[in-house]
Amino acid sequence: MRDSEFFRRWMTAAAAAVEREADHLTELDSPIGDADHGSNMLRGFTAVRAALAAEPPQSPGAVLQLAGRTLISTVGGASGPLYGTLLRRTGKQLGDAAEVSDEELREALHAGVGAVAQLGGAAPGDKTMLDALVPGVGALSTSYRAAQAAAEQGARATVPLQARKGRASYLGERSIGHQDPGATSSALLIGALADTAAAADGADPAAGAL
Repeated sequence: MRDSEFFRRWMTAAAAAVEREADHLTELDSPIGDADHGSNMLRGFTAVRAALAAEPPQSPGAVLQLAGRTLISTVGGASGPLYGTLLRRTGKQLGDAAEVSDEELREALHAGVGAVAQLGGAAPGDKTMLDALVPGVGALSTSYRAAQAAAEQGARATVPLQARKGRASYLGERSIGHQDPGATSSALLIGALADTAAAADGADPAAGAL
């Protein structure tokens, strides 16, 4: 079972990953976006880390809802509402339980991803964050490490795609050949979850199904 501390560690790990990769995210965003994805995500997750430290929520759902609200209020462009929706919807699905199972987390993340798809009007193959989130969350039924690998592969697979949604879609065929920054940051979020689970379980959970 996963408690609020697990979810706080996940968000902290995500913030650290974004901090580490912020320049790379901006480099990916430069040719097909506004060259601000890294700085926006860094500002947002820095604020999330501070908010969780100031008044730590006492349930997994509350952790994610606070993180989502913070991202919406601090991240510019489309990323804030999309990431905020992902975490808020996942947190809402988890409810007020003090602990949640891996299966409950998986089902809640499915709901969160569905909310992102509805908000953005996007689907896998549109060269968006969904290209990492959908396969990543889908692979959670195997293991956390499988989810990380699937999300990372999904992000890489956006390179040959033509963007159909978001700022990059305005470029048409010129968006082909570039990795989507939103899919890349989404893979970081799934990777942070896998790392948090590995640390919590005292071993790499790749061999065990959820």
